[in-house]
Amino acid sequence: MTATLPEIVSPEDWQAARDALLVREKAHMKAADHLAAERRRLPMVRFDAKYQFESAGGPVSLLDLFDGRRQLIVYHFMLHPGDEAGCPGCSLIVDNMPHLAHLHARDVTLKVVAPATLPEIERYRTRMGWDVPWVSAHGNGFTEDCGVGTGFGVSVFLRDGDDVYRTYFTSGRGGEMFLASHRYLDITPLGRQEAWEENGHGDDAPGSWWRRHDEY
Repeated sequence: MTATLPEIVSPEDWQAARDALLVREKAHMKAADHLAAERRRLPMVRFDAKYQFESAGGPVSLLDLFDGRRQLIVYHFMLHPGDEAGCPGCSLIVDNMPHLAHLHARDVTLKVVAPATLPEIERYRTRMGWDVPWVSAHGNGFTEDCGVGTGFGVSVFLRDGDDVYRTYFTSGRGGEMFLASHRYLDITPLGRQEAWEENGHGDDAPGSWWRRHDEY
């Protein structure tokens, strides 16, 4: 389809429109700050630390996943035993993960966990060229106990000594907060080119255009 382009205006009118939108952008950012504060104030629940995972370096416990830090973010990746490749959406999220040094500086460890076996994980990780640390939860019940089922999600844990607590979980469209690529698309005039956006911008269903980065 032919995309609907923005109206052409004078520099003065463009600046006026930009200034008006900036007011709303700042209000949106402040609202997001307040929401983040509410997220930090959520209560937490004790989480059993009995799980054993398989890593490239051998068996590790849930406590080991923290790497000595106090906070742990786990991305529950949709790669199951027997899968030839991982979920394209999950792959997009891993592509968007930050340099881990920035998280480590704030006492945060990030790990990707999948129900697939370790050889299956390593084969797919090598294909994708990722260096973010992964572990296998194959057969240990961790994915199910986190309420993820066969889907994806993000869990956050806090360690107090040897006690582990779960503080946050999100899934579904909550995963968009981890997609820096979408933040870039959202500032372009054609956006994500999905049908739910303005008429004339695109016909794709949300997520239907996602591919593994070596398949575009």
